[in-house]
Amino acid sequence: MNSLTTNKHSKALTPTRRTVLKTLLTAYTASLIPWALAEPINSADQGAFVAMSAIIAGRQTLNGELAQNLYLALVADDPTFAAGVKNLLALVSQRQIDPINLQKTLDDEKSPLAAVPRKIATAWFMGVVGSGEHARCIAYENALNAVMVADVLKPPTYAYGPYGSWAANPNDEVPNA
Repeated sequence: MNSLTTNKHSKALTPTRRTVLKTLLTAYTASLIPWALAEPINSADQGAFVAMSAIIAGRQTLNGELAQNLYLALVADDPTFAAGVKNLLALVSQRQIDPINLQKTLDDEKSPLAAVPRKIATAWFMGVVGSGEHARCIAYENALNAVMVADVLKPPTYAYGPYGSWAANPNDEVPNA
């Protein structure tokens, strides 16, 4: 017989590549959630937001104060946002969706939750909540797009002086005569 057609090992005991990848993905996703939930939160809804933020951003720790500001801005922009985040977290946990394929999966399924990861990613990476004339900049130098390259690049500014000099109120530095 041909050695390619004979089965020397039981298929039931041989893990497939897909099974190994699913197991690793599940462990990776689960490793993000406890770190995210360790951040100080004010409600279960905000906890779901921090957990989904950690999964989408691929970071184990996030700035707690920025998380609260982004969450409040996102909820103010879309009153159904909190429910959408909770439903998305439940979906990711239940179906063990790979974070890399999350947006594609939601788009392919034409899910009503497809906008939620985009809003979270835009808020964290760009620091912007909303769109068009309703867009608000919540973070600039603390947005993840700036934080990731902060050791080499500094965000552009129109302020005179060295980087960050615009952060201090110039009136505080001038003594009253």
